[in-house]
Order: sequence, then C-alpha cells, then structure tokens
Amino acid sequence: MSEKRDKNKPELLAPAGNFEKLKWAVEYGADAVYFGGKFSLRSFAGDFSDEVVQDCVNYLHARGKKGYVTLNCYPFSDEYDEIRKTARKYDEIGVDAFIVADLGVLFELKKLNLNAAIHISTQANTLSLQTVRAYQELGAARVNLARELSLEQIQSIQAALAGSGIETEVFVHGAVCFSYSGRCAISDYLTGRRANRGECTHPCRWKYSVVEEERPGEYHPVFEDERGLYLFNSKDLALFEYIPELMRAGVDSFKVEGRMKSIHYIGSVVSLYRQIIDGKALSKERIEELLARVKNRGYSTGFIKGSVTPDDYQLGDNHSGSSATFVGNVLGENEIYNGSRLFRVRNKVHAGEALEVLKPDGSVEQIQLPHPLFDDAGRELEFANNEQKVAIGEQLPEFTILRRLNK
Repeated sequence: MSEKRDKNKPELLAPAGNFEKLKWAVEYGADAVYFGGKFSLRSFAGDFSDEVVQDCVNYLHARGKKGYVTLNCYPFSDEYDEIRKTARKYDEIGVDAFIVADLGVLFELKKLNLNAAIHISTQANTLSLQTVRAYQELGAARVNLARELSLEQIQSIQAALAGSGIETEVFVHGAVCFSYSGRCAISDYLTGRRANRGECTHPCRWKYSVVEEERPGEYHPVFEDERGLYLFNSKDLALFEYIPELMRAGVDSFKVEGRMKSIHYIGSVVSLYRQIIDGKALSKERIEELLARVKNRGYSTGFIKGSVTPDDYQLGDNHSGSSATFVGNVLGENEIYNGSRLFRVRNKVHAGEALEVLKPDGSVEQIQLPHPLFDDAGRELEFANNEQKVAIGEQLPEFTILRRLNK
C-alpha cells in the first residue's frame, strides 16, 4: 500500500522501532510513521543513525507518506545544544514533524525556524481545550489528546476547535503505562533507569508481594485467582469500536503504540485499523479474533467511556498471550526458487502444515505448505528453522505474514 493519503480521512499513524518495521508499517497501510532518533522515549527501540533517518524519510516520501521524529524526553539544561544540533540535522534531512513534550524543547525548536512541524506528545498530558489553544499559540501544529479523556470530552474539544487550524491526535491502540500519561518513577527507583529518558524497564509488569507489618520477612503474593493479580499491569488499549465516532468528531490522526513491538504486531494491527478507517464492514467478534493473533495482555477501552472499572485494567497474570505464532514472511520478487516466492522462516515450520496468511491489503487466507519443502539451494526439507529461506508454493505478495494458529 503506497498510495497517497486520502485527505478526507484521518491519518493512520504507526510506530517503527527500526527501518524494517517502518517498511512494514507503510506496506500495511500507515499514512505516517513515527520513530526515534536521539532524545527519544524509546532508547532501546532500534538504531536510527542520521543515515538511517535519511533512508526512512526517503522511503516514506517516495510513497507519499510522512515521517515524524520523537524528541519527547525531558532533557537537562546541558543537553539543549545537542538537541538543537539534532533538530537542525533532521530538518535538513526532511522529517515532517518533531514530537515534543517539554516546554523548553518547544521554545528552542521555534527559535530555529525549522521547516518541520511541531507535534505535542502524549507525555505533555493535554486534557483541555485551553491547553490545546495554548500550544497552538506557542507554535504547535498538532496536539495529542491524553488517553485519560472520554469520548464526550474529545467531542467537546473537537467542536470548539473547528476551523482553528490546529490538528489533534488520539492513541487508539497499544500498551498503556500504569502511570498518568506515562510519567512513571518506578523504573528510576527500582532499576536506576529513567522512564522519562527512554530507559523504562517496565517494572509495572513484574510480580509483587506484600508484607504484613507484624510479620517482617513473610512475603505474601497479591492474587485474585490461582495465577495471581498484578496491580500495576494494565490491559492494552483497543478503541476500534470508537473509530467511527472519533472520525465524525474530527480527530485528525489515529495513533498506534508499539515502537518496541514486532513486525507481526505492526502488520496485523495497522492493517486492521486501516480497514476500519476505510469503512470495511468487520464485526466486533472478527476484529477481536484478529487482534488476538498478536501478543496482548487483554484489551480495554480505557477512559473513553468516561470511567474505568477493574475489568478495564486488571489482569489475572502478567504474561502476554496470542492465538497465533508468527512463523515467517514472504520475501521480494528477486527471492525465488523454481518459480516460487521464498519466505524467511522466523519460527520452525513443517512440510505440509496448514498456515494462515495475512496480506498487506488486509486479506486473510489459509494455505498449506508444500511437502516436501525446498530451501533456496534446492535442498529437500521436512522442516525449516529460523532464518532459513523456503519456497512458499504460492504466489503471495512481498511482506505477507505467515502464522500458525495455536490450538
């Protein structure tokens, strides 16, 4: 999917932790991709050197897409010279916008008279119309509305902003930090890695126990059932049911979380929201079935209803699960054997087994692998392991996902 964005529809904004993931986001229907260089809140997401940023921007612009770079950490005073230098370099490269949270960074970027727009990050925790207007006065082109807002509150803000020229953005899918708008201190205290410096170790996913005051040294797990209750471990956000109403309200961009997630996650989630935005009729049951294919901690609609209940955020265990295993992806047109496209094996596959495929256009089909399998050197195989290239036996497009449905 490389066609230009339909301006009558909201933007679908996808994450990318590296250049490979950026390509998958584009091919599965993203209108824009956000990624981090220096001063990002995902320090471990991937390698985005200046050369890689240039490659990303070239790839996006050649396909009519946009690229936004995150500068959304909270810097110390002595880091601003490097921030200004980084911003100038990325602006010369041609990035379309910088995502910022810190007021000092916003002011410093405005002084530089950059070509790139300034977008206000979710980290800024924008809850009100007044704050949106204030950011507009300070030079922002777009503001991310906080996850803590209800649909009614979003609708009210959008109605008041009609014709104002400022864009809005809403997170519609992905992991949710247990702390308010992601401003967490637990990682700092427990591991010495600062969450607001892009180093979060996600201690909210860990198991915890309690100690009774008069019984020091006796640790008791906090649990709800036989597998336990993890108080900090929120479910993933999934607002697919609310997309039509948010579109009618006039939200300009729907954002997917997940720069640390896999290409399977990116392809599956982006293609699904692409179809919903484009008006494809999908039942709630079918959407939930497809979302279950990727690792998740259960899904919630968060604050969009106006309030949350324990069912919206509490889990029975702290492990993510999925109903499918990603086993490979189809390679390009030059990667063929005996007239058949090859796919790169990501998890062990067996000759003759049935798999589900997800194509970049969002269609889902069932296929059966050939028996025997043949690798790219013509060797006959009963099974193939990680990173081997195997003939698919089908004429499937590049970037097609192959996955095994778990029993």
